[in-house]
Amino acid sequence: MSDPDLNTCVSPDGRFVYGLHRPRFTAANLRDDDCLLPLGATEDGRPHTNTANFPDGDVREPDADPIFEIPNPFPFRGTTFIGKRWADRTAADLGRIAIPPREPVSMTERLQAAFDPPAPSPGHVRRFLSDLPRPLKLALAAISTDPADLTALAENCCEFTRDPQSGRPSGLVFTPNGDGSYQPKVLDEELFDTVANNPCLPDLYKEIMVLRPGVQGQSEIVGQWRGGGSHVFEYLRRNSYIPWGHYAANMAHDAVRYAVGDLTPDDVFGMRHLYYQRTYVRLAEALLLNAAPHRRGLSAGALESLRRSVLAALRHPEQHPPPPFTATLWGWNYGFDYAPNGYRLHASHQQIHQQYALVPDTVPAAENGRDAALPAFACGDMVQRFIQRYRLRTDRSFFDCYQRAIETNIRMDGHPDRPADLVIHQDDHVLLFVPKAQTSQWELQLMTRRPVGNILEADQATRHSLDVALLAAMRILTALGATLITVIEYSKRLTILDTEQRLIYAFLPRLPQSPGAFSEAQLRWINGHYPEDFAQACRNHLR
Repeated sequence: MSDPDLNTCVSPDGRFVYGLHRPRFTAANLRDDDCLLPLGATEDGRPHTNTANFPDGDVREPDADPIFEIPNPFPFRGTTFIGKRWADRTAADLGRIAIPPREPVSMTERLQAAFDPPAPSPGHVRRFLSDLPRPLKLALAAISTDPADLTALAENCCEFTRDPQSGRPSGLVFTPNGDGSYQPKVLDEELFDTVANNPCLPDLYKEIMVLRPGVQGQSEIVGQWRGGGSHVFEYLRRNSYIPWGHYAANMAHDAVRYAVGDLTPDDVFGMRHLYYQRTYVRLAEALLLNAAPHRRGLSAGALESLRRSVLAALRHPEQHPPPPFTATLWGWNYGFDYAPNGYRLHASHQQIHQQYALVPDTVPAAENGRDAALPAFACGDMVQRFIQRYRLRTDRSFFDCYQRAIETNIRMDGHPDRPADLVIHQDDHVLLFVPKAQTSQWELQLMTRRPVGNILEADQATRHSLDVALLAAMRILTALGATLITVIEYSKRLTILDTEQRLIYAFLPRLPQSPGAFSEAQLRWINGHYPEDFAQACRNHLR
């Protein structure tokens, strides 16, 4: 669109608009001299030199690769650039949209195979692994698929108590802190975290190291969900990076889930139920409504009844005290990895878990002055501000236009014989789709079809649709090979009563060849496939 304040690919008539660069240029040659050197030889023995790098005159490019430039639907998320040559190649072979699975790795087997009989004993192998340089230990802890490797590394990074009869680990050794509390005696924190997050570590070690309630600290368990073979604990994180604290829904020690493929619909329902329950109960308490009974969770029916009561109270602010918290915060970090040099590649914690909190309306100013309070940040506020500008400039509802553009999408490369649909999964309540301008190269979005802007406005049927689609999206991405995925929620403030803003979830996989660099820091997202082809690749894995 030509309006600089509405730099979005969604036009008011409900279609996608974007640009196509067809570069041609001349570069003046400002080089003083040549540096001609041999580079080696061709396979048939002819010398190969670098003469092509030192032209005599100016360099003229009459027809460089075309590049699509697609403003994000939401301008605050930047712009996506798609190389046409790369995307055309992928369109001809959708099998390119995949990350190969990791090959099995066993240092124990390699060592035993490297020696003529007799092979080294298990004790010798364990001592060898304990003497590896630390970067190699980290690498092996991340990539090994052999429980023997991982057991040896686990024994090397912390101290265990043992069953006197079997000698098997029974717990961790705890050491006192200065304040009278105790913490596990961990000898190498990064190695501990990496080993404990490897799915191939035996379950007994997983349970002892990270899964038993209380082993990760004194965070109180204030909620629980059981059903269908699933079991989820809700932890309170008091001293959190979220200043007012947050909650974490963790799979319990007797429901071990280390991969999306292990997740059941009941697992996702349980984690999300705890999120809905905590949010509704906290709001009800703030509004002086009857909330949940203590030491007992809410049934699905009671949860829906409480949601309606809270929603009705917020629509009559004159009858209730103003709630101190006015927005939701929800996220899911899936997957864990450390590079051998100690760089943490993803921020997940042990097992599969989701985090959530409520966000206040304002934050007190740090210094007394003219401004007593500042607006507290919630990412959904950026959506709200943009759709207000969109309505003001176009007299159109942005989300109506966005949904129409998704449903009437046209392929970018003009090939009518190839897939054009961006939608992967849909029902009466939600759309799971590929955004026209992906930020992460494999980004998916989940959006409510109706005017539902937050989980308080989502009735029981809509919440069920959201939960089903969340699991479907994660199953698709992991089937394609994604192992590190962040999911975030963009929601409307609970106190905003208009119905223009829709609830959105963004799924953001981290790909091996896309670490994020200067382009991404400028919100310039580089992509090598058309969104329509990625949608088809996803549908191929829908089940």
